[in-house]
This record gives sequence, C-alpha cells and structure tokens, in this order.
Amino acid sequence: MRFDVWAPKATSVEIELPPGSASSRRPDPPVTQPDPVTGEARRRPMAEGEGGWWTVEVPEAEHGTTYGFRVDGDGPYPDPRSRRQPDGVFGPSAVYDHAHFTWGDHEWTGRDLRGAVIYELHIGAFTPQGTFESAITRLDHLVELQVDFVEVMPVTPVPGGRNWGYDGVDVYAVNETYGGPDGLKSFVDACHQRGLGVILDVVYNHLGPSGNFLHPFGPYFTGRQGSFWGEGVNLDGPLSDEVRRYFVENALQWLRDFHVDGLRLDAVHALRDGRATHLLAELAAEVDALACAVGRPLTLIAESDLNDPRVITPLEAGGLGMTAQWNDDFHHALHSAVSGESHGYYADFADLTALAKVLTGGFFHDGGRSGFRGRSHGAPAGHVPGHRFVCCLQNHDQVGNRPQGDRLSLAALKLGAGLLLTAPFTPMLFMGEEWGARTPFLFFSDHVEPSLRESEGARRAREFAGFGYDWDAPDPSDEETFHRSKLDWDELKDEPHWSLLCWYRDLIALRKALPELSDPRLDRVRVEVDPLNRWLTLWRSSLCVIVNFCPDSVTVSVPPGVVLIAADDPVSAGQGSLHVPGQTVVIYRAVI
Repeated sequence: MRFDVWAPKATSVEIELPPGSASSRRPDPPVTQPDPVTGEARRRPMAEGEGGWWTVEVPEAEHGTTYGFRVDGDGPYPDPRSRRQPDGVFGPSAVYDHAHFTWGDHEWTGRDLRGAVIYELHIGAFTPQGTFESAITRLDHLVELQVDFVEVMPVTPVPGGRNWGYDGVDVYAVNETYGGPDGLKSFVDACHQRGLGVILDVVYNHLGPSGNFLHPFGPYFTGRQGSFWGEGVNLDGPLSDEVRRYFVENALQWLRDFHVDGLRLDAVHALRDGRATHLLAELAAEVDALACAVGRPLTLIAESDLNDPRVITPLEAGGLGMTAQWNDDFHHALHSAVSGESHGYYADFADLTALAKVLTGGFFHDGGRSGFRGRSHGAPAGHVPGHRFVCCLQNHDQVGNRPQGDRLSLAALKLGAGLLLTAPFTPMLFMGEEWGARTPFLFFSDHVEPSLRESEGARRAREFAGFGYDWDAPDPSDEETFHRSKLDWDELKDEPHWSLLCWYRDLIALRKALPELSDPRLDRVRVEVDPLNRWLTLWRSSLCVIVNFCPDSVTVSVPPGVVLIAADDPVSAGQGSLHVPGQTVVIYRAVI
C-alpha cells in the first residue's frame, strides 16, 4: 500500500508504524532503528517527490493498520488526510478502505433541493445513545413527518466525547463516538433506503484549537485570526494550491465515498480568498462534474452572512455556484414576529414590515442600513428563485447561541410553522421543533486541555457581547450540559406536543399537495400587513395564508372562498371577510 503526505518545507518525513500493527508483524522492507524512547515503534523514510509530496510503499499495510508521520523528527502526527482516528484526535491514524463497506442504496437516484423540506439534527443529541445506529431507529419518524433531507451537524473528530462539531480536526475522518466511518455510511444507507437525502455540515473556514496537527506539515493557515473561531485558512497565499485541494477533495470524498447528497458549508463569509476564482466557485465546478459522474443531483448550501446574491448565482451567470444559502434575515424577521423579541440584531426586524419584505424579496438587508452592523449591508435578491434560500424558524445556532439554549414556545412554533411551510423558500426544521421539544439545545464541548476547558464559557460570553443577552449560561464543559440537550422522545406521547406534531405534518402535506406553496417565484408573492394590529396575509396565487400574531381576534377582508386548514377553531367566514382568533394561522382558498 502507498502512503502519501504533503509537507513542502520538510527536510525529512517518516512513516511510523506503532507496535501491534500489521507492518510490525511482517517487516519485509527495510526500516529505521527502533524508536529510542519506546524501543518498539518502527519508522520508514519517505521519498520526496514533486510539489512537496512524500511517498512510501508499505506492502503489508491493510485495512485497520495504524500509523503516523514524523516531520523533521517531530511527531508522530496523524495523517492530515486520515480516514479514521480510532483512538481520537490525539491517537494514530488508521488505514480505512472504502471497499470494505457494502452499500444497499443501489436504487437511490438522489434528491433535488427544489420543493424539499430539510430536517437538521445533531447525532449526539438526537437520541439518548447519541450514535448513528440509534439515529437510524428514529428515521421512520422523519419519513412520517414527510421531510426530504436530513442535515447532520459536523461529524469530524473532536477532542473529548461531546461537541457541536465545529471544533473538528482530521476533516477526512468521522467521530468514533458516533460510530466512525462505517457508522456514517450505515446512516446514509438507511436514509436512502427510506427515501431521505443526507446533507452533511462541513467546516472549512477554520479547524478546532485542540488536536490540530496540520501546522508541521505545511502552510495550511495564514497566521492571522480569520474569524472569532480560529486562525484563517490559507486560500490565496504562497503554496495555497494544495491547501485548496485539501478542502475540495474532502468535499468530494463525502459526496462520492460516503454517498452524501449535499454539503452545508459553515460560515463561508469567513473564507478569505482574494483569487480571481473563489474557492466556492472552484468547489461548485468540481461538484457539478462529480454529479455528472455519479448520475444524481448534488447540493451545496452555504451559510453566508454577506446577503450577497452572487453566492447563489449559477457559475454560468458569473456567480459562485452555490445551490442555496441559509437566510438569516427570514429567521430574524419571523422570530421577532412570533416572540416579540427586539434585542440585538432582532431590533432591525421588530416591525412586521420586515417580514413582509423578506417574504417578497428574499433579503431584508439588501443594500440599506443595518442597525446592528452600523452600516449598509447586502444587495437585492428578489430575482433569485426562492428555493435557493434555506429558511428556518429554529436552527442549532439560533437556539444554541442563546445563554440557556431555550426554544420557542408551542404557541410561537404554531404561528411560525404556518409561515415557514407556506413561504416560497426551502424550509428547514430543527430537531424536536415539530413537537415543541422542551429540552434546551445548549452549547457543549469537552476539551482535553485544562486551559481550553476553563476558558470556553468566557469565550462564548465575549462572542455574544452586544447581543442584548444577560449571559448566564451553563458551563459548556460540564457533561450535564450535554445530557440536558438530548431530545426527550417521550414528550411525543403527551399533549400538546402531539397536536403540534400533527400541525407540522398537515402543513408539510399541504405544501407537497398544492403547487402554489412550493412555487419559488418571488415576484408572484403578495403580502399585506397590519403592523398596528399585528396580522399578515401571504398570497400564493389564490391561496391566502392569514397569520394573526396578536392575542386578540381580527377580521380580515378576503374574497369569497373556503378555509382549507386552520391551527385553531373556530374560524368563521362572513361575506367578504374572515374572523380569525388570536394567535392562529388560517390557510384559505379564494374562489376567484
């Protein structure tokens, strides 16, 4: 077997094969002297080739063989492209042969994002066991809910036993706590056999502060703070060609070798790239080519804070080629409407007219002033098809970045779901939202280094300074913080959780049954709003979605028609009007 590693500035690179590996049992090729410390580990020199790549043949290496690399005598370090870290981020890498897994999804032809509903989850908190295997047992719930994609928060190895995943390192590997690479494949396979696509959350703007051993190998980083979360990735500096390929080929691995249907790219606004061809455009072109090769649609969803429609403009039209992007403006406007919150960035969205603008134009901040940022922000996006905006009422950030990880009330969820699932965008739910889960989703981590463990809470408080929160959050390193964040599936047995679940199911079923509700053309959306009395009507052709945010009932003028579905009874129709109770949603078909 051949091993390759990129280390362009090294003067020597060796592969180290720990005791007990296949190589130490059959050391046919010549090896260096035993390690002077252990007296056991075997090393073999690697040959330098073109472009800073070092190689060595180890014929006896096989699936499961553990190894590491020494660079200029230091190490051993995990392989930067390690496919498996059986003992965690500080242990050796292991050979992983993709051919050892037998797939059962041969009839899967993929799923287009258009017309789809996404469900975001965290493997560790989705079930009590927190594994891929246990998550599979809950997939039938998602099938009955009628979602189309499962979006999985990052699964790369992290320090310790619990983490959101955004502190990941060894980006080609899978967290062993969840079930390792075979576990992820089994989960994807099970999803496909149930008709569910899988979107995987990946992080390319930084690596975690603990267990990151890329520095000795090459200039993967800029040496500058790229964002609040860590050192910037070298995308446009000297020797950055291979750094870009490192991330592009990682994306292709998930889509090709793990059969994943799409990637959610974390915080692309933190990718500092001054090249003529941005990394996102390079990635989009490669993924398009792979989609042709595998014969199924592949999706790229960017998390972007730029409000720049070029991110989701196709490559052939001069854009960056992302299939879609998360739309925070929709979340902020809808959250403010259903919760009444107006602190921090919600201040810009406190008036119902903000929600009306987002529903018809995609972005609220489309070139005008953003009060929270203290400057103008964004560009118009009304020409962009609505399906390119992934919109939500809750997600891991908007829940987990609150000090207590608290979720919206059941009443707020009922109202918000009524608009989320009838809007012209791609809707996304956050795990447990559909039944109004009362368990919080807190920020949790498990850093090994005492300095990181002790400073994590203070770092989070600094990150959200100015957001209007009285930051009194549980210790992220406390194991109980993690356990409190796990869903309680027993809640489904009780009212009013079951009734809310039925409301979500009915709304998704209606969205799939009525073409007007999935129509992505924003110029065909009409919104009327009464900011004083706090009600809104959303027109999708002859369908009218009436949302009364106020506790008091309202009478809304509508053409003659029929009520299709309502969150609460009674709803009474008069001659040219509809009487809507307080805090409810009505979907009405006008007979024109």
